[in-house]
Amino acid sequence: MLMEFPSPVGFLTAKGLVCGLARTLGIIAPAEPRQMYHIVFNGCNNVKVQGVKVSASGNSPNTDGIHVQLSSSVTILNTKIATGDDCVSVGPGTNGLWIENVACGPGHGISIGSLGKNSEEPGVQNVTVKTATFTGTQNGLRIKSWGRPSNGFARNILFQHAVMQNVQNPIIIDQNYCPDNKGCPGQVSGVQISDVTYQDIHGTSATEVAVNLDCSSKNPCSRIKLQDVKLTYNNQPASASCSHADGSANGVVQTGSCL
Repeated sequence: MLMEFPSPVGFLTAKGLVCGLARTLGIIAPAEPRQMYHIVFNGCNNVKVQGVKVSASGNSPNTDGIHVQLSSSVTILNTKIATGDDCVSVGPGTNGLWIENVACGPGHGISIGSLGKNSEEPGVQNVTVKTATFTGTQNGLRIKSWGRPSNGFARNILFQHAVMQNVQNPIIIDQNYCPDNKGCPGQVSGVQISDVTYQDIHGTSATEVAVNLDCSSKNPCSRIKLQDVKLTYNNQPASASCSHADGSANGVVQTGSCL
């Protein structure tokens, strides 16, 4: 079990569950930062969540809206999430996750990871994020892994039809995650990221670099696809930055391609 702290709503090894929580879940951040998810699915199979509204202050740390890990066939539909951390976070061991029609903001976006905290770790695969809106968030679509050895992976991921509204990092892969520079300085991520597609992503970036693919020097990202990405900064096409990333770009990639 990877979850270290309690959450207001948690599901452990649930199967065939449909959650229609048409209400607001709120949380008060603790005095000392710790991980306090609003909703957690841990070790679950065949779960659907729909019509959920999560609300927390934008400055409340570690208050992820929905967290999924060690679970398969989870569907999240028609949700509105405002929080001080990830709107949706995807942890190790997630397979077959479908996220559609999600409004995120404030918050840190939709994040796969962080991955690779442990040297032996199940991967993440077959994830679709479709029709999402990000408003004033720190990130939009993010994949992040610890900058240290691990056998983890993230593959077969589709980000499709996303709208960015003044988002600091609309598209980001960060494989050098090392909070407080503890436990990872001087190391590189062992997590392998492959077969990730960004399709029809448009809107505005709050920073000049709207696409930042900062991959592992030991395990470069492979088969990354940018299709019809149209992001602007100050009414001009935003820029892109790639490190150790391989792939292709087609359609109208207004940011310019660094692949």
